[in-house]
Amino acid sequence: MASKEATVYIVDCGATMGGKSHDRSRTNLDWALEYIWDRITATVATGRKTAMAGIVALRTNTTKNPLDTEDDYSNITVLREIGQVLMPHVRLLREQLLVSSTEAGDAVSAIVVAMQMIEQTCKKLKYERKIVLVTDARGSIQTDGLEEIVRKLDEDGIELVVLGVDFDDAEYGFKEEGKDGLKAENEAVLKQLCGDCGGTFGTLGQAVEELGIPRVKKTKAVPSYKGVLTLGSPEMFETALSVDVERYPKTMLQAAPSASKFIVRGDSQAVVGESEAGADGEAGDGGWGGLTAVKNAMTYQIVDKEAAGGKRDVDRDELSKGYEYGRTAVHISESDRNVTLFETTPGFDIIGFVDRTLYERYLDTHRGSLMIAQRSNDKASMALSSFIHALYELDSYAVARLVAKENKDPRIVLLAPNIEPDFECLYDIELPFAEDMRSYRFPPLDRVVTVSGKELKVHRNLPSDELKDAMSDYVDSMDLSTFGKDDEGQSAEYMPMEETYAPMLHRLHQVIKHRAVFPSGDPPPPYEILTRYSHPPSELIEQSQPALDRLMEAANVKKVPPKARGKRYGRKEAPKPLSDLDVGALLAHDPKHKRARLDPRNAIPEFKQRVNDASDMDTVKDACKQMKGIIFDMIRHSTGSAKYDAVVEALRVMREEVVDLSAAEDYEIWNEVLRELKTELFAGKLGEGREELWYRVRVNRLGLLQARNEKGKPLEGAVGDEEARKFLLAR
Repeated sequence: MASKEATVYIVDCGATMGGKSHDRSRTNLDWALEYIWDRITATVATGRKTAMAGIVALRTNTTKNPLDTEDDYSNITVLREIGQVLMPHVRLLREQLLVSSTEAGDAVSAIVVAMQMIEQTCKKLKYERKIVLVTDARGSIQTDGLEEIVRKLDEDGIELVVLGVDFDDAEYGFKEEGKDGLKAENEAVLKQLCGDCGGTFGTLGQAVEELGIPRVKKTKAVPSYKGVLTLGSPEMFETALSVDVERYPKTMLQAAPSASKFIVRGDSQAVVGESEAGADGEAGDGGWGGLTAVKNAMTYQIVDKEAAGGKRDVDRDELSKGYEYGRTAVHISESDRNVTLFETTPGFDIIGFVDRTLYERYLDTHRGSLMIAQRSNDKASMALSSFIHALYELDSYAVARLVAKENKDPRIVLLAPNIEPDFECLYDIELPFAEDMRSYRFPPLDRVVTVSGKELKVHRNLPSDELKDAMSDYVDSMDLSTFGKDDEGQSAEYMPMEETYAPMLHRLHQVIKHRAVFPSGDPPPPYEILTRYSHPPSELIEQSQPALDRLMEAANVKKVPPKARGKRYGRKEAPKPLSDLDVGALLAHDPKHKRARLDPRNAIPEFKQRVNDASDMDTVKDACKQMKGIIFDMIRHSTGSAKYDAVVEALRVMREEVVDLSAAEDYEIWNEVLRELKTELFAGKLGEGREELWYRVRVNRLGLLQARNEKGKPLEGAVGDEEARKFLLAR
């Protein structure tokens, strides 16, 4: 169960926060809010009602707080009481957290107000309590009663975090020159306060900089198996091994946040939303702000010639399940489904052992888990420890059969020992069954075997000793394991595992949080740590360049000239082949004779030759028209999907040949063919049930051609990016 959290953010909005210090392009308040928005949106993203936060504005023009009857608590405004924060609250806070026109307001008094808010909300319940103060320390601070405040913070278990604008921090390496006396004195007071209560004191620059470091989510481990690890049959033999164990996930895939579909709420739904709104204007729809979720409705139809449209709706209860066997649906009734169920009982049974050196790492097929002895069971701990040490000393792995729950499919796992000074466990990884393995035979890489069976060690396709040495030197020169530097300046790994993050996952989180606060703003650039390892370091590339030059010389690497593109027809002379052979004479009995029709049995080669030898536009159009007719005939006479691969290949060749012509009017030839193909496919003119072919067209990306200018923009009247995308996806 997730813990309860109560955090109060105190934001200094004094007049001095409107300045721009140290050549920053933003005001001090905007800079501070970058940290505040990141923390608040991270809380909103959890969606947990137990993750609560409150907002207090310091040095405001108005006063509104539980202690506002006293003069010491003036110019402090509670913008948001402690509670679950939703998107409407974030957008409202954007309008409220603005630079004020006053410099009055006590930061220590704001901390007392935050303590009062936490005490009223949390009472004596178990909460993780925190107060975060962001200020530039340029206002007056009352130092009376600090000892009582420290005692209360310790008594209530409240963590205090103070982040200052341009505060001095020796560990971070920042010191503000020319600091005025008031700020220096306030800074010392706040630092002493944090030191007395065990809080955190730091400079805002470091906090903002560390926002780019993704925060790895820590989850509470949930056991995937609790039971007995056995070797032998304990119910039959007293000498069999039986240990009470618990199994937990070691690694888990973090999925990216998924998108949801919403529509603008209608009038009737808007009335409901208004009636459900609370006294403070909070919508009862979870803060969706005028939107409502899209609900899916599924209907089932069967073929009925007597019904309107040839199909009739039926209830789900009237249907039976069928299993696909080839292209046939095999029906199995519910009463017979127990035959398909493989009955198993929970268990973790060791079925064999294997030498560690004989195990191949490519057999790992699943995420890893770890196994420990049952908690508070000394006998099980001693037995499992003995088994772990036995595997370690014999340099072996155990193979076990795992059934986590009743009637679950059995899994075969490999158990590997792990021994650390204060921790021992068994790591396990799932192994494949024989049906999961695919064995392929490839020719050897270190020799060439001739047709007669003779083995050649020296061949043009085999690397020479000089090439092997050059490649080895190049690989060594690109070594990243010692290219980095540690804190002491010594050589270290350039890309340690704990500093590599999934770019897609964390970039998506970054953009979502930014768009939540700034709905119309452009997404920020990705954090540097997410792109740092997407390319090799420039220093290493420069350092390895001599080795690369030697490798290219040893491999005899030559630059391949770019493929010439342009109109083929209208040229005076066809390109001369490198072999000096007359390709036309080889493909045709009479090179001077031009066949009027393409042969369906040899359509692709003849089509390519016809387009290549075309002298005018009409010849290209005629060849494409004939090819279209051949493709449509193949679809009509295809038995099921037997000829779909040939159709896709013919379409691909036609598209490539038209692309090589590289002109807008040529592209339109292909676009007309594709539009006609889609229309006739879904109209059933090429046969019933041929819609699957369009799926293959989409998978192979055989979409509309888009004519572009020199800058890469679509020409006027040509197909645009959005039109091409919708054409492929829409039916």
